[in-house]
Amino acid sequence: MSIRVLTAWLLLTLSLAMLYPAKAEAAAVPPVVLVIKIDGVINPVAAEFLEKSIARASGEKAAALVIMLDTPGGLDSSMRQMVKAIIASPVPVITYVAPSGARAASAGVFITLASPVAAMAPGTNIGAAHPVSMGGEKLDSTMAAKVENDAAAYIRGLADKYGRDADWAEDAVRKSVSISEREALKKGVVDLVANNLDDLLGKVDGRKAETEFGPVVLHTKGARVERMEPGFRLGLLKVIVDPNIAYVLMMLGVIGLFFELSNPGLILPGVVGGISLVLAFYAFQTLPVNYAGFMLILLAIIMFIAEVKVTSYGLLAVAGVISLVLGSIMLIDSPLPFMRISLKLILPTAAALTAFFLLLMRVAIRSRRRRPTTGSEALVGETGEARTDIGPEGDVFIEGAHWSAYSDKPVKKGEKVTVVDVKGLKLKVKKTGEV
Repeated sequence: MSIRVLTAWLLLTLSLAMLYPAKAEAAAVPPVVLVIKIDGVINPVAAEFLEKSIARASGEKAAALVIMLDTPGGLDSSMRQMVKAIIASPVPVITYVAPSGARAASAGVFITLASPVAAMAPGTNIGAAHPVSMGGEKLDSTMAAKVENDAAAYIRGLADKYGRDADWAEDAVRKSVSISEREALKKGVVDLVANNLDDLLGKVDGRKAETEFGPVVLHTKGARVERMEPGFRLGLLKVIVDPNIAYVLMMLGVIGLFFELSNPGLILPGVVGGISLVLAFYAFQTLPVNYAGFMLILLAIIMFIAEVKVTSYGLLAVAGVISLVLGSIMLIDSPLPFMRISLKLILPTAAALTAFFLLLMRVAIRSRRRRPTTGSEALVGETGEARTDIGPEGDVFIEGAHWSAYSDKPVKKGEKVTVVDVKGLKLKVKKTGEV
């Protein structure tokens, strides 16, 4: 055997020896499954979180992205944004309605049916996807029919895409039907029922998932699970867009700005109030705000301030309380309970704000009635001693100082006198005890 052939065999052997451990090591690395949790209302925050999660799953070449879903529904625009992201995802998306007791209602039905793999946990339900007007206004029959037909066609398309029961999906929109996980599996609305996340990953292993980039075989058994959290920013925004939190932020903003305008230079109340109002207005962009309710709340604040400035014997305060409660109830106008401000929050907040302004009113009235404690007017009612005869003019000693004084009746030197009036730098006095 020639030296050249021997050298070639040695190089080939070394290459295979180096390549084999690398392949073995790569094969030993378990696949990664990214898991996120979307619970609560479907809104722009949830949509942004899902898009970021899909981008990360794609970047890490994850085997799948699991959405643990529990939602009563939400905004149509955010739901459609999420559906588009799921369909366009290069990584197979598994929507898992979990844990037990969770639901995929309204917008959650669309998200579940848009996923290449749809699963539910025991004790969960799905359905009730009839579209409602988030602004609370009543649609005329023609517009209501258009909205309903559009939603029905949209959900049928999603169901047909993955071979699911399109008739039931349409009934969920038109008739608001809702079913349990067992019925959903039986009707072919979802692909499987799994007791927990490990059970889910075991059951979907080897299943073919259709994506926009072609079919993908899932390798999820024994996968390394990575849970992705929304992070501080999205977590904060999720809290802010809650109708109750937005309402509290608006009230804090009003009080803070009132303090700053009443006492210029305090700075802190103005800063806190300004930030609170900006955050509240951000939340209102995602909520069905009724501006008649907002105007009633502003009117209530004006009435409270007017009561502080002009005494109306409580009439303005009572009108302000009524306006505040009505405005708070009307502020978020939606037929969906989870999109409205809780009455349990409105009443204590209205009571606290009313008490705050009534306290200010009381302090203002007391300050008006209180006798001046500084300046020349503060001398009225003070007693002193005549240092000279006053007839009609003379000198008195009051509050540690000598004053020029005059009196309608003669006053002898050394007698006690009481100030009854101040004119410039002269005091009008009378004998103490004299009527």
